[in-house]
Amino acid sequence: MALLKKEYTQQSLHNLSLQALNHLEQLPLFRQSNCFAIYHALKGELQTSEFIDKWHNKKNILLPIVKGDDIVLQSYMGRDSLKPGAFGILEPTKTPYTTTKPDIIIIPGIAFDKQYNRLGRGKGYYDRFLNNLQIPKVGLCFSFQLIDKIPSESFDIKMDYIVTNMGVISYSNELQDS
Repeated sequence: MALLKKEYTQQSLHNLSLQALNHLEQLPLFRQSNCFAIYHALKGELQTSEFIDKWHNKKNILLPIVKGDDIVLQSYMGRDSLKPGAFGILEPTKTPYTTTKPDIIIIPGIAFDKQYNRLGRGKGYYDRFLNNLQIPKVGLCFSFQLIDKIPSESFDIKMDYIVTNMGVISYSNELQDS
């Protein structure tokens, strides 16, 4: 994946991010949501900061923070509430952990496949967090991160949708330009 990503300029990755996020915005379950959880991107991931800022005053946004070996959600209260946390990921610091349940959760990955499997960074944070969370799970990635097959284990949590700059892959397993 890193080799493929190097073929793109920062500007082209930014444009691909905007295309993917536009597809996400068109997804009915996103439009109908009042609260969503999303990640604050690391360098090289599909960028979400502009998207988060865009929706900040329109929907309740929750960001994951790493607490020990787990992820907990915290309300996003604006850019000035973010500080680098575990692994240098920007995390909210000015609000307590929330028990608010998001309507959907948007998840990063190194790669996804068309069977809705996700390849994460190997620590299992999202798999543990999502294990008992019964809400739609949306994988978000560049189209070049969508591959044929990812090895999966019984504890790996599948996505319900995968959104790329090319469109949405949903239950029908067909790419749909949303």
